[in-house]
Amino acid sequence: MDWKESTKKKMLHLQLPTDPRWVDIAKISLEAILVDHAYCEQKAASSCISLIIKFPEFDTMVDVLSPVVAEEWAHFEAVMQQIRKRGYRFGHPRKDEYVVQLQRFIHKGGSRTYQLTEHLLMNALIEARSCERFKLLSKNLQDEELKQFYYDLMVSEAGHYVNFIQLAKTYQDPEKVEQRWKEWLDFEKEVMNSLEIRGDRMH
Repeated sequence: MDWKESTKKKMLHLQLPTDPRWVDIAKISLEAILVDHAYCEQKAASSCISLIIKFPEFDTMVDVLSPVVAEEWAHFEAVMQQIRKRGYRFGHPRKDEYVVQLQRFIHKGGSRTYQLTEHLLMNALIEARSCERFKLLSKNLQDEELKQFYYDLMVSEAGHYVNFIQLAKTYQDPEKVEQRWKEWLDFEKEVMNSLEIRGDRMH
């Protein structure tokens, strides 16, 4: 059994694990990874805020995601501390081709409930992939402080992934959510196969 099959079931149902070469490249480009990670956390907070503003009538979603906004921004601040501590510079944001491709898979039209669940599933997928990458960093980095840092973030991101999935099942038939989730997972596998392995990107 190759590395893809042997690790598939350990990654929050992701269909394709990160290529093992990524973490080796990431170790070499630690500054770039941390800067990109900081922007990922900022975008995660912004995404939750956008959902709250765009779909304010969904009370449960608003209540669940409001504290997630604070958590994601706290993660941004924590990553910034790691950047400053190491004397790195916080540069300009980079285009996240991974997220750009996922956004193209969102079904247009339908009810507001359907549109909300589409965005919830996309966010769940991003959290799942981030969680998997954090796990790799926590196991493979030489820096002991960063290993613990990424382990703690891995646990938190897994919780956010669960939040998004559960919210989707709150507003849509759980069986339909599972069916659509499988479609998202299959598409994400295609995206991962198409992307260049880069050590200066979190995704």
